[in-house]
Amino acid sequence: MIITIVGFKGGIGKTSAAVHLACYLQQKDKTLLIDGDPNRSASSWAGRGKLPCDLCDEKSAVKLARGYEHIVIDTKARPEAEDLDALVKGCDMMILPTTPDALAIDALILIVKALPKDANYKILLNIIPPKPSKYGDEAREFLEDAKLPVFNTMIRRYSAYQRAALRGVVVQESGDRMGKIAWADYQKLGAEVMA
Repeated sequence: MIITIVGFKGGIGKTSAAVHLACYLQQKDKTLLIDGDPNRSASSWAGRGKLPCDLCDEKSAVKLARGYEHIVIDTKARPEAEDLDALVKGCDMMILPTTPDALAIDALILIVKALPKDANYKILLNIIPPKPSKYGDEAREFLEDAKLPVFNTMIRRYSAYQRAALRGVVVQESGDRMGKIAWADYQKLGAEVMA
């Protein structure tokens, strides 16, 4: 399975989603995480520690990809129209992360409108504020009313993700008391992706 993580806006958790989905899929079969973001955020994350999946940049990916069952691609922010078309044709599923705030959802709607009609994509509500905030539920309702495909799983906001990135590990290995709960969100999301 080839999964591409795409977004028009920074700060939506695109790299965190790519890293954690790749690590989840690695538990199922050999998985390659491709860092296609010019900022090399996934590479920086992995460089501070050790991720359970393999990682490379997009230049090395062509040679390496055939040895993997699953591939997760972290793309650059705001891809051009021709890049979007190539990404859609080159993957089995496109995941569009967004935070539940209005500006992020506006950027999400722009990318949805820019996708080719045959795109297989699903929206991931990410960095959801904790209860009693209802922003996540309200964003889901808005997207579902717009007839857009949304994952059932929402990824909640935890400081464990910042610690994981600083240590170069997956969130459940972050040393944060909420790390295992945060990882449970990705286990649920991974099960949805694999279904």
